[in-house]
Amino acid sequence: MRAFVQRVTQASVAVAKEDYERSIEQGFLIFFGVSAFDTEEDYQFILRKIKSLRIFSDEDGKMNLSLKQVNGEILLVSQFTLYGSVKNNNRPSFTNSANPTMATMYYERLISDLSLDYTVKTGIFGADMKVSLLNDGPVSILIDSKEA
Repeated sequence: MRAFVQRVTQASVAVAKEDYERSIEQGFLIFFGVSAFDTEEDYQFILRKIKSLRIFSDEDGKMNLSLKQVNGEILLVSQFTLYGSVKNNNRPSFTNSANPTMATMYYERLISDLSLDYTVKTGIFGADMKVSLLNDGPVSILIDSKEA
């Protein structure tokens, strides 16, 4: 399981065909991908890391504050392409990505679990989305449950 977390001062996602747009101010833009081999253990690792990640600057300019400490928001976007592989070809292969049923289950569960502690806005699972962001830093962290 992978979560590509970006510290942002603002971010938005839009789906033109659905007349759908969601945006956040300071917080995390998280691209979330599920592999075909992920388990409950992977999910719990990702959830724990997102909730405990300290990448906001304190009064001394050190990355020391969590999302909760800065009262930040989350924009969560599903992205199966996090498991795209170009190892053997120039065109990505997505054979390691989870099937839509499994990926949707984990995506919806992550929304639910994070919503207990944070304001969470989302893209639409499986939709062709346009994502805009103002990366703060820039700070971008790839959390991979298999590299734990």
